[in-house]
Parts: sequence; C-alpha cells; structure tokens
Amino acid sequence: MSTATSSLTLLVAANPDPQSLTHHVLGTLKTALHPRAVEVADLHEEQFDPKFTLADRRTYQEGGNYPAEIVREHRRLERATDLVLIFPVYWWSMPALLKGWIDRVFINGWAFDYSVSSGLRPRLQGLTTHLLPVAGADSGEFERHGYEKALRTQIEHGIIDYCGSRRGATAFIYESEQASSEATSQSVERAVRIISEAILADSTRA
Repeated sequence: MSTATSSLTLLVAANPDPQSLTHHVLGTLKTALHPRAVEVADLHEEQFDPKFTLADRRTYQEGGNYPAEIVREHRRLERATDLVLIFPVYWWSMPALLKGWIDRVFINGWAFDYSVSSGLRPRLQGLTTHLLPVAGADSGEFERHGYEKALRTQIEHGIIDYCGSRRGATAFIYESEQASSEATSQSVERAVRIISEAILADSTRA
C-alpha cells in the first residue's frame, strides 16, 4: 500500500446511473478531499465483470496467476492508503457489481493468505476502508430490524477485518428517495463530512 507521503484515496462506486445520488455523493466527496490525491473506480462505467468463474476459483485455491483485470485492480489498491466504497443498499446489502468486485479482487494470495495447514494471514494492514451506503429506508427502520448492524457485520467484520484492513468511518445516507431535496442534501453533507474528516485526520496524524 501507499506510504503516508503519497497518500491516495480510492473511491469505488457501483451504480449504473451516472445521474444517481451515488454518483453525486462520489463527486461531492472527491471535492471535499481536495487537494488530497483521489482516484475514482466507477465499476459500471469501466464495465468490470463481477462474475466469479472457475478460473477465479482456481486462482483462489492457488493464490496467484491472477487475470490482467484483477492485477489492474490490485495495483491501484496498492497505490491507496484509503478505500471508500460508495453504493446504494440493495436488499440490505451491496449491489452484485460491488460484491463481485470484492469476490474477484480481494482474493487469496493478495488480500490474505489462507491454507488448511497454516490458517489465515491477513495482508491489507496498510489500507483503511470506509463505507458510504446510500439507503432508501430511514434510520429507524434500519435500527428496528437490525439491518445496519447486519450490514456492518457483513462488510466491516466479514470483509474488512478478515483481510486485515483498518476500519475507517461508516456513514449512512438514509431516506435517499425522499421528496425533500434539502433533507437529502443535509444527509449527503453529513455523510461526506464524516468520511472526509476521517481520511484527512488520519493522513495528518501519519
């Protein structure tokens, strides 16, 4: 991963609509992080293939010989000190495109080493991962049904912790489809502030 002297934030978005709130949040966060170096990975625009194939399975088992498109993702993650996943919440989880990106990119031999004989060895200690989910429901519904806790467990513990990445900030944008543009704007401003301040504060301490 990058050193503190060359701090770079990788923003990864998964939404097919360039006019979506997801992309608006992406642009707003990029502006808020200026003049810090930022790279954007728009998975839909880049036509990333999320399908985990037999070849990916073999790569997982062997821990090497990654396809060229996966090596490209590894290289830009290796340039980054911070990763921000920006995504709409689909069925209380992330979109299939983003999940497929994680399935294929955060692979054995790169994000972690695992074997039956030696067990698990996480490898992404140099990366801090932040989450910016865009949800249609309100915060009360997420809390009542345990959805926020479940999503945090799935991603923060099941992915971030497993790979050894540091947990950064998580900031939900709720009621993303509400009629009030002012309320949505305030929600976006709050979430972007939480994420950007966490990234900038961390780089200052480093």
